[in-house]
Amino acid sequence: MPIEPHPARICIFGGTFDPIHAAHLRIAEEACRKFSLTRVLFVPAGNPPHKESTGLAPYEDRYRMVEIACKPFPAFEASRLEEGDERSYTVDTIRGFRRETQTEFKLFFLIGADAFDELETWKGWQDLLNLTEFIVVARPESEYRVPAGARVHRLDGLALPVSSSTIRARLAAGKATPELPADVRTFIEKHGLYSFGEGNATALP
Repeated sequence: MPIEPHPARICIFGGTFDPIHAAHLRIAEEACRKFSLTRVLFVPAGNPPHKESTGLAPYEDRYRMVEIACKPFPAFEASRLEEGDERSYTVDTIRGFRRETQTEFKLFFLIGADAFDELETWKGWQDLLNLTEFIVVARPESEYRVPAGARVHRLDGLALPVSSSTIRARLAAGKATPELPADVRTFIEKHGLYSFGEGNATALP
């Protein structure tokens, strides 16, 4: 009898990605390696419930930066699952993805330990436990609460000190941003995002 192919192992990685940077990519790479993921969907939040969306770069710009950053990685893909003005709740995103995807797959959700620790405050969190498995990015020896019934895979050793807010401040001052992929930096400069260079007349490369 022919051997049945293994189902795809798909991971959803959500966030504001304002902007996407090297730590996001490094975390996704390590998750791919450790858990044999076949696809990682980077999902920029359209209207996140825990952040003030009016302070974010426009959705389309954040999506395009994710698309640019993912291009060198065959397993990475920018996704419009949370496009639109409605609040971006993870449980709705995952339900929608499962409805739209016809092929057999195993689903994971990539999340930081701090956010996972607050999972029980999320809309429909009990349903999430049945809809997906969690890959939790944690600093070594850090602790977080695991709700009963949650399927959790711990991803340790990735304490990457990269802050989107620090990157935005450097961009506004026209300073170097080694944490950004070069093509993402070019996009930011071209479109004048994050008040690029307004604090420094001579922008650095």
